[in-house]
Amino acid sequence: MTIAITTKDVLVVVDMQYDFLPGGSLAVAGGDDIVPLINTLAKKFTNVIFTQDWHPADHISFASQHEGKAPFETIELPYGSQVLWPDHCVWASHGAELSADLDIPQGQLIIRKGYNRLIDSYSGFQEADRETLTGLAGYLNERDVDRLYVVGLATDFCVGWTAIDGAAAGYDVTVIEDATRAIDNAGSLARAWDDMAEAGVERVMSKDILG
Repeated sequence: MTIAITTKDVLVVVDMQYDFLPGGSLAVAGGDDIVPLINTLAKKFTNVIFTQDWHPADHISFASQHEGKAPFETIELPYGSQVLWPDHCVWASHGAELSADLDIPQGQLIIRKGYNRLIDSYSGFQEADRETLTGLAGYLNERDVDRLYVVGLATDFCVGWTAIDGAAAGYDVTVIEDATRAIDNAGSLARAWDDMAEAGVERVMSKDILG
């Protein structure tokens, strides 16, 4: 049975930015392959919002800011464990821009995250300290919507965290699996799916919506 999308549903397009696409500093394999599918899915939705990674050049999550550390190593910060990344999505850079191949003119909101130098932010709802909110929940509450469908990059980090936090905020959340791609660092993809399932996040394929 095809899922019927209504005006109370929201498509959340996560971090479709050049630094996460092939050729970018933190490229997710196959990231560009999902752009046409996201465009097609978006035509089903009245409500579309975007998240955008948006870091200062000296962000604490960058390996370059920690002497002797390399990308994908993990360190402990005041708010917990932090994977160190290559420099990426530095504000006002080309790598931080949303892909120009996205064709979603009805998009209503861009939530920027990770602009606090001392805290990383994977989730579109709150930063990694699990205290600092982005305002996305407030926006959605005022719009009186019911279900979130999450697509984009990367499945095991920003998509997964956004989906889990959306469920924690009281929304029915579904990840459209084939409209995401993963980094899958040290088993992170399997853990992310387990964590999403535990949080009550549903998992569908695009054909379940497109028919």
